Amino acid sequence: MSEMTGLGADAPEIDLEAERLERKQKLAAAYRLFSRFGFDEGVAGHITARDPELTDHFWVNPFGMHFGHIRVSDLILVNEGGEVVGSDAPLNRAAFAIHSQVHAARPDVVAAAHTHSTYGRAWATLGRPLDPITQDVCAFYDDHAVFDDYTGVVLDIEEGKRIAHALGEKKAVILQNHGLLTVGHTVDEAAWWFITMERSCQVQLLAEAAGDPKLIDPEMAALTRTQVGSHLAGWFSFQPLYQRIVKEQPDLLE
Repeated sequence: MSEMTGLGADAPEIDLEAERLERKQKLAAAYRLFSRFGFDEGVAGHITARDPELTDHFWVNPFGMHFGHIRVSDLILVNEGGEVVGSDAPLNRAAFAIHSQVHAARPDVVAAAHTHSTYGRAWATLGRPLDPITQDVCAFYDDHAVFDDYTGVVLDIEEGKRIAHALGEKKAVILQNHGLLTVGHTVDEAAWWFITMERSCQVQLLAEAAGDPKLIDPEMAALTRTQVGSHLAGWFSFQPLYQRIVKEQPDLLE
């Protein structure tokens, strides 16, 4: 899990094959978990992982394959021109338009996740950021943005560039009238931020339906972000889910 280790001048060289395999295993597991949690909607949605050697390439799901069926061997490699390398499997053009620009704009980002999840879509219609009303949502306090210009299905890389610009250096962006997008220094982190952000959308929708949620004090929200919103916290929070899905669905590693 080399992304979580400090790679200084004296750090050992990364075993690229081992790193590639780990990223693909975590990516396949993330798809299975997203299916388990109901984040799939027809053929919409994609999670990507940057290749550790060909850093302008990323791994993604084949277009039209159900999240719940994806195995490591099903993942496809896409180059900087939007071409699938070494496979004739189809590519979701929206996945390339969005993720290629996010990965290009953020060299620190290993993975990005975007699906049409129910509560993320519902919250996105409001066109505003999440409020600090729970401990969990403080992971996103002053660390997520809103992209407020919906122009249809994202098929143009210029639109992807604008989304990447709205994301900036943050861990997530709410795409107005569309859904959520999260990023991370690991596949684990990006997947966990999506899972917990989706649930945070659900909680705020429920809370506002019931009354007037009380906000956490800004200073305390910022402190809590350092406790629950770090790269390590995002990675670690994913591990129990990874262990469970691999035990229950070991074929995902094939």
